[in-house]
Amino acid sequence: MKDRTRFRRYEGGDPLAPPVDLAEALDAIGEDVMAGYSPERAMQEFLRRGGQDQRGLDDLARRVAERRRELLSRHNLDGTLQEIKELLDRAVLEERKQLARDAMMDDGDRAFREMQLDAAWSDGARPSPAAAVSELASYDWQSRQAREDYEKIKDLLGRELLDQRFAGMKQALENATDEDRARVNEMLQDLNDLLDAHRRGEDTDEQFERFMDQHGDFFPERPGNVEELLDSLAQRAAAAQRMRNSMTQEQRDELDALAGQAFGSPELMDSLSQLDANLQALRPGEDWGGSERMDGEEGLGLGDGTGVFQDLADLDQLSEQLSQSYGGARMDDLDLDQLARQLGEQAAVDARTLQRLEKALRESGTLKRDSAGQLTLTPKAMRQLGKALLRDVAQRLSGRQGQRDLDKAGAAGERSGATREWAFGDTEPWDVTRTVLNGVLRRAGDPDGPLVEIGDVEVQETEARTQAAVALLVDTSFSMAMDGRWVPMKRTALALHTLIRSRFRGDHLQLIGFGRHAEVMEIEQLTALDAMWDKGTNLHHALLLANRHFRKHPNAQPVLLIVTDGEPTSHLEPDGEVWFSYPPHPLTVAYAVRELDNARRLGAQTTFFRLGEDPGLARFIDSMAQRVDGRVVAPELDDLGAAVVGSYLGSRRGGRGGAGGSGGSGGPDLGGWFGGRGSWVG
Repeated sequence: MKDRTRFRRYEGGDPLAPPVDLAEALDAIGEDVMAGYSPERAMQEFLRRGGQDQRGLDDLARRVAERRRELLSRHNLDGTLQEIKELLDRAVLEERKQLARDAMMDDGDRAFREMQLDAAWSDGARPSPAAAVSELASYDWQSRQAREDYEKIKDLLGRELLDQRFAGMKQALENATDEDRARVNEMLQDLNDLLDAHRRGEDTDEQFERFMDQHGDFFPERPGNVEELLDSLAQRAAAAQRMRNSMTQEQRDELDALAGQAFGSPELMDSLSQLDANLQALRPGEDWGGSERMDGEEGLGLGDGTGVFQDLADLDQLSEQLSQSYGGARMDDLDLDQLARQLGEQAAVDARTLQRLEKALRESGTLKRDSAGQLTLTPKAMRQLGKALLRDVAQRLSGRQGQRDLDKAGAAGERSGATREWAFGDTEPWDVTRTVLNGVLRRAGDPDGPLVEIGDVEVQETEARTQAAVALLVDTSFSMAMDGRWVPMKRTALALHTLIRSRFRGDHLQLIGFGRHAEVMEIEQLTALDAMWDKGTNLHHALLLANRHFRKHPNAQPVLLIVTDGEPTSHLEPDGEVWFSYPPHPLTVAYAVRELDNARRLGAQTTFFRLGEDPGLARFIDSMAQRVDGRVVAPELDDLGAAVVGSYLGSRRGGRGGAGGSGGSGGPDLGGWFGGRGSWVG
């Protein structure tokens, strides 16, 4: 039985490396989504930037660009001509030495030979290398070393021309025999026959197999069929053509004149020309017309130069893949083998990690496609984002630097200090001291009894917990986005939503955005809301919707939270049309005041969160708060979430602060709100 076991080099990076960090990615994506990016674009932006310990696409693209600049600045295209000039210099010098040493040579013959050398290649006036090689073709060399150096020129040209089309030929054919050259010519003839047949659609698998059996050692990449053979040959031939396009006209003329003398075989040039014609006809999509400017000091031979131009093409392809700017782009498009060849193994490991990260984001339930085919954040992702924001809020409210996670679970209510015997269905925490004491007292009369039994258990009594109907009104006018308040507003809404859904499920939260008009929004809709240029701050409409929410929950404590950076400038007319006026019209203010009074009559505890330092806004909000015995908080943007959550927690306890402005991080009662509510984040 044939052994099919295969081993290869491990390419997975560090096997002990931690898994990809989805939490960091999700936080960054959530921030961008709340700033107005689509989830698809937000994910792409994170992949471009990378994480704290993870290189992103931009870093890899920068290294690709640096590698490309380095290749262009280091090299020039004169390498083969320079090597030919060096061989000519050595051959002529060795011949002059031999002429000077040969005392038996006729002086006339010596002078004639010197004249031939001077005419072909002299320090004073050097014609082109091609002309010198041609003139010296009939020269009768007296120095064996000079003759060998001259013959190397023809051999070099043949190997360079073949190396342009078949990588490695320059080294493989060094010191080649006539049999080796004949075999190369045979391979080229058979290859052209195969490609001619393929172009006519007459080739067969058997013809390809025969060709590979006979000439397969010329193709170490071992193509599996004619198409793979064509791809590898056309890519290198196109690179050779781009190199030729990049040369000066003088360089091209010199090489064309020299090419006919390669291996001393015009048939070689005919075969190569036919091969180029076949490849261009079969692969017209390759870049046959491009060129580059190379001004470096390191000369490139024809074969090495073609390899560099292939590297440049690979780098251009990698740059496009890393840009991910084309339709349907995916991280799986990255050619990791190509990246490893150009930038090293670590670059491929970094790219593979980004691929795993993208796959994990798409398959972990974080992102999904809606009916329109667009990526959206799933409820699971929203919960994860909300928990992260809530931990930040808890840190700000607690004032404990560096402590983000709390170990405590939500309580059923505030402890009253009294205890009672446990009854079936009780969920209050045990009073351990009273329970143990009851067991000790019972065992005083029955030493052999159990340490603790059900009758010993006492629980801590807690205050009754009231339900709340919470309306969070957030200003979505364009000024919020223009002044950098857009994302903090969304973060605040998501933190409050997460808190109520996870710890106070009996409460009823309604999110209301108000710009030119107001709208009840789901949290996914609000977090994905993009800023739009739409004049108007319709507090009247928002309060109408909030009061409707309160009336739907008559047994719950109404809590009204209003986040705004501007005075009301629009209201709803009786016919439902929006009426706008700036500066604020007294009628617009009157409509808003009327609905605020209605909220007070419904028992709403109201807190205004004033953003910005506009004196007119401050006077308006202060007067509104005094009218309904509400509070005003003027938090910094970073503390907006803590201020809103703290106000909600304080309102649930029934506390009512006096009206008036308070600066800083939400006013002096924040610590009390947090401490009074207890452990509400896990």
